[in-house]
Amino acid sequence: MSSSAPEPVSSTSQPAQVSALNAPHAGQEKKAKEKKAAKNAATSEHPLELQPRPEFFEHRIKLFDKLKAEQDEWVKAQPRQEIEITLPDGSKRQGTSWETSPMDVAKQISQGLADRTVIAKVDGKVWDLERPLEGSCTLELLDFNHPEGKRVFWHSSAHVLGEAAERHYGCHLCVGPPTDEGFFYEMAIQDRPVTHADYPALEKVVSMAIQEKQKFERLVVSKETLLEMFGYNKYKKQLIESKIPDGTSTTVYRCGPMIDLCVGPHIPHTGKIKAFMVTKSSASYFLGDPKNDSLQRVYGISFPDKKQMTEYKHFLEEAAKRDHRKIGKEQELFFFNELSPGSAFFLPHGTRIYNTLMELMRGEYFKRGYQEVISPNMLNSKLWETSGHWANYKDDMFTLDIEKEAWGLKPMNCPGHCLIFDARDRSYKELPIRMAEFGILHRNEASGALTGLTRVRRFVQDDTHIFCMPSQIEQELYALFDFMQHIYGLFGFEFQLELSTRPDNFLGDIDTWNQAEDQLKKALDAHYPGKWELNPGDGAFYGPKIDIKIRDALRRSFQCATIQLDFQLPERFNLKYRSPEEATNPDKPPARPVIIHRAILGSLERFIAIITEHFAGKWPFWLSPRQVLVVPVAVPYQQYASEIAEKLTKLNLFADVDNSAETLNKKIRNGELAQYNFILVVGQEELDSQSVNVRNRDDVGTKAKGQMISLEEVSKRFVELKETRSLENKL
Repeated sequence: MSSSAPEPVSSTSQPAQVSALNAPHAGQEKKAKEKKAAKNAATSEHPLELQPRPEFFEHRIKLFDKLKAEQDEWVKAQPRQEIEITLPDGSKRQGTSWETSPMDVAKQISQGLADRTVIAKVDGKVWDLERPLEGSCTLELLDFNHPEGKRVFWHSSAHVLGEAAERHYGCHLCVGPPTDEGFFYEMAIQDRPVTHADYPALEKVVSMAIQEKQKFERLVVSKETLLEMFGYNKYKKQLIESKIPDGTSTTVYRCGPMIDLCVGPHIPHTGKIKAFMVTKSSASYFLGDPKNDSLQRVYGISFPDKKQMTEYKHFLEEAAKRDHRKIGKEQELFFFNELSPGSAFFLPHGTRIYNTLMELMRGEYFKRGYQEVISPNMLNSKLWETSGHWANYKDDMFTLDIEKEAWGLKPMNCPGHCLIFDARDRSYKELPIRMAEFGILHRNEASGALTGLTRVRRFVQDDTHIFCMPSQIEQELYALFDFMQHIYGLFGFEFQLELSTRPDNFLGDIDTWNQAEDQLKKALDAHYPGKWELNPGDGAFYGPKIDIKIRDALRRSFQCATIQLDFQLPERFNLKYRSPEEATNPDKPPARPVIIHRAILGSLERFIAIITEHFAGKWPFWLSPRQVLVVPVAVPYQQYASEIAEKLTKLNLFADVDNSAETLNKKIRNGELAQYNFILVVGQEELDSQSVNVRNRDDVGTKAKGQMISLEEVSKRFVELKETRSLENKL
């Protein structure tokens, strides 16, 4: 299995082991060459390959070849008929069922298009380029720049990485999905971890597979035969037994000697990959469960053009310079300690940034009608059972047994806020109630997943819950859109929106979910027509949500904000309010509020990581933990320098003075390296005129000279620059 759970396939008009998939290529000579290449790949003896090869290689290939021959015969026997293929521009092409493939259509249009195309979509579903069409259909041809094309390209590259791992280590593969930044493969390797020293060997074996232009061949196999094919691999067996119902089938793909469970589709052959790099490796657990076997996870990246790999390496260099862990250490913002994994220790300057973000949100709360509350960190399991988290989220919680009862550290604030709402009778006149909390949250992340501030166990969210009447939902959503745009604008972020709909483990009834999803769609269409995407099945278990992804200076996307519409928690907690109708009709039951879950910054820890890298540690003045450094040119001016720093500090600015014994140039250089926004140099002339010589951080490396400004004037400008929250570092 290479990406997700195998998809069961029912067979009605095909042999038990095969389905109508790939038509044989025309020309016996071409077929013979492909057969020879496959045989060479299966029997290759290279110094980087494990010798002798594990027996499962030959076992899998023998069974695959037998089933593939049956499939080819079945395909040959299918009746041919003329079909009509409709392209996105409305034009139509003629073809023959069970013969014409999407690649054939691409070549008819132009060879350049065929070379660029990665994957097809047939009637809206991704489809192998060389898999023949079975009837009249719509057809799209996608290249690497299309999100689905990129995902397929990286998924195929994961298979090639898996092949290299099998050939090099003789290991047992587990899962290997594409990600937003490439792909990885998990594998069980005995005795030692994969290290950086292994990467060149893996890349060399990958290069061999690429040069062979190994075809990706697709086959549908019954559950019974899959268990025979992968009987050597306990991980595959567990996936087959748990994910595939008895009496059904799923797909496998082959490239060279590597055969794996996979829903596909894939690129036509490995030669499409022009650049490949192993990027990192780490330990992991099978299915992400610490109770299961420890595995090795190897990550990679690939491109259809060598130039793209060069650009990616430049990107990595810039990202390394901006790494929030590196900048956090250099600027003494935060650190981690093994005595509390996944929990950041914020140092004084990091705490300044933390508090500035909370002050920003608190100021907006005051203007926008929010009420801040505080709820307990630890709550009885009865609360989490009522909310549904005990059944759906318990494994991600830190749980405790106290006085023979189960308790949990809160992973989110919403159940506690339901108790606050329910603490007394509520009237419709109070609604909406916008309840905010900077609550300390804990989530039981696996130790191997912890990454700086981006994945932690202890964090704080700018979390709010809006309790409102159904008739108020639309206006509250519009207000949240305005709130979100304002906050992200302060950091210079662009953003994109996705509507995540009902997941498989949803609570409540489908009609309520449909109603909630329709309201979110209506709000998105009204506010962002044509500018949002659907993300099916990725909603929270209690309601659909709008996910907002911001894009940073390196064009990377991060999800921070979320807006979730919840009809379930009010039902589960029996929340109610007195409606206007109740006053005239005492027999009318109390009305039920709706909850809108909302975070904009999201986790403050993660947001700080994002903005650290976005600004590359060059903080805008209003957010900077080091705003002003005052430097005297000599000892006689140290008192004046201290007076300036004291004056600015009283204006709630972060001002320091360097009265050390260092030289003037050394002091200024130290201030530049520490990323002070402004350095104020003072000497006799400045003392006599009660002024300062201002040096701008962003002028470092230019011929710009310091600017003489009176102390009173510069103080006013600093305060104005802070209050306006400008991104420009200019007075």
